[in-house]
Amino acid sequence: MLASIFVVAGVKALSRPTASQLTAARRVSPLLERADPRLPRDPAVLVRVKAASDVVAGLALATGRFTRPAAAVLAAGLVPTTVAGHPFWSAPPEARAEQRIHFLKNIGLLGGLLLAAVDTEGRPDLRYRAGHAADRSRRSVRRAVRTARREARIAAVSAATARRIPG
Repeated sequence: MLASIFVVAGVKALSRPTASQLTAARRVSPLLERADPRLPRDPAVLVRVKAASDVVAGLALATGRFTRPAAAVLAAGLVPTTVAGHPFWSAPPEARAEQRIHFLKNIGLLGGLLLAAVDTEGRPDLRYRAGHAADRSRRSVRRAVRTARREARIAAVSAATARRIPG
């Protein structure tokens, strides 16, 4: 359900970017001036690139494939969209309430995406599994050392006993 808005909006933006999307992209363009020169500068291209990433990541999130990276990609794309696309603080008074609602809606979506990005679906995350694997390895090594010492003591006692037996 969380992914649906990104897939629908992404498909719509891919087919025809709206004026508001182009305006938002133009607001982000000055930030790109300081970024890597290989990044596109054309607002229509920026809108289409973001739309394509929204569709792909949204479909991945919706289908349960790569959910954590997909949610992280959607969250990363939502931040500049929210700040550039819904600046209620600089909107005219008649549009301020609507822009604030859209801004807060996007903040709510961002919260859901952040939860999805850290959700492990009941399975331990990689750090937990790596830590526990290391603990198991340490215990296994300690156990092997104790066993080797015990076997060495038994072998020493057996050898000493064998030397005492005539024959």
